[in-house]
Amino acid sequence: MNAPNKKSKLIKGATGDWEVVIGLEVHAQLASQAKLFSGASTAFGGEANSHVSLVDAAMPGMLPVINEECVRQAVLTGLGLKAKINLKSVFDRKNYFYPDLPPGYQISQYKSPIVGEGEVVIDMPDGETVRVGIERLHLEQDAGKSIHDQNPAMSLVDLNRAGVALMEIVSKPDLRSADEAKAYVAKVRAILRYLGTCDGDMEKGNLRADVNVSVRKPRTPLNTRCEIKNVNSIRFIGQAIEHEARRQIEIIEDGGAIEQETRLFDPDKGETRSMRSKEEAHDYRYFPDPDLLPLELAPSLVEGLRKDLPELPDEKKLRFIRDYALSTYDADVLTAERETAAYFEAVAKRHDKAGDAKLAANWVINELTGRLNKEGKDISASPVSEAQLGTILDLMADGTISGKIAKDVFEIAWSEGGDPRTIVEQHGLKQVTDLSAIEKIVDDIVSKNPDKVADAQTNPKAIGWFVGQVMKASGGKANPQAVNDLLKKRIGV
Repeated sequence: MNAPNKKSKLIKGATGDWEVVIGLEVHAQLASQAKLFSGASTAFGGEANSHVSLVDAAMPGMLPVINEECVRQAVLTGLGLKAKINLKSVFDRKNYFYPDLPPGYQISQYKSPIVGEGEVVIDMPDGETVRVGIERLHLEQDAGKSIHDQNPAMSLVDLNRAGVALMEIVSKPDLRSADEAKAYVAKVRAILRYLGTCDGDMEKGNLRADVNVSVRKPRTPLNTRCEIKNVNSIRFIGQAIEHEARRQIEIIEDGGAIEQETRLFDPDKGETRSMRSKEEAHDYRYFPDPDLLPLELAPSLVEGLRKDLPELPDEKKLRFIRDYALSTYDADVLTAERETAAYFEAVAKRHDKAGDAKLAANWVINELTGRLNKEGKDISASPVSEAQLGTILDLMADGTISGKIAKDVFEIAWSEGGDPRTIVEQHGLKQVTDLSAIEKIVDDIVSKNPDKVADAQTNPKAIGWFVGQVMKASGGKANPQAVNDLLKKRIGV
């Protein structure tokens, strides 16, 4: 088998090739039902300012109290990222004024985060394996939301998100293309969803990324970077990187210099625009929060969570390849979402042979996922259950229905529900295996097409035309193998 063609990551400019260097800061909202330092709800979509405690509103004398569940989930995520867990970490105040941040500072972590270095491995479609270093994972509060379009004279503030617990997962600048960056975010999202520490819903803002982009000539030192804030779609992340890399290349090739700044991505125009000059750490005047003691973890807590780690995407993928004889591609697709992997395995376990597992994989990837995507549904909302799809495959395996009829049964099960065996009976979809009935159709078609018979006798592949005609005449119910055998005998090939 030929190795896949590797796509060049270099970008062609007027003065030669350029390399893009990318680092990502993924902000993931923890699955905790309460905020990081208060008991206020984190539920999405509540009436404005209905999920705000006195702590979130920074009322005088209110003190933050760490949410133990948030700490647990951050440690679990660190373990899932194969990262070092720091048994002692410190919360800092990151000072800046913003209307939707009532205290005038954000409680975050700076020099002593809860999670240290780790690694995420991504497998690219061209067969390349890319290892992306994790610099750190730290806990911090989210800010509220400023609303500018509901009143012509003033801006409004909704503090429901203020104080919600975020994990900021900072990668090393190891990514070299928009495709790699998209694959990395998808992989991190999958890991978080497998762990249950973040639902990864980017439309609700529960997962978003700050994208750091710079360009350089290959094998030269790193150049000045720009940060694109709060990109909330994997597709937009790719578009933002491609536009920003081109923008920087054009500036440098025209004799200009890149200014370190924060930018925003406009998805309607497909371009980035300047937001503000980039702040440095000293601009935020970080210092340890005097209201919070250093966070100290018992080693037993970390080891207990390590033992509770679920099977993660990489391990599940290797097991699927080993136990079900799946291709790397199929295993990759099936394990990208925990629910899809569970659905496939529930179907595959009904069969013993590897070929049956491959058939199950094909149906889940192509028929089921294709139909779900077409209707914008999640696999958890599939009208066809694991048991129903498994029964359809059983009916194919025992010869009751053909592959073509199976698709008709699937369609009826999807639209109307019901047990596939009952569907086959009620709709008269059983495969015709009676050789005498098939023989009559074969004889009729062969006798009417002597020229095509002669063609098939010299070119055996031409028998496919006859197979199609017989299947058509039988309403797709004739057993394809029986049709093939009878035609070869009748035509003499």
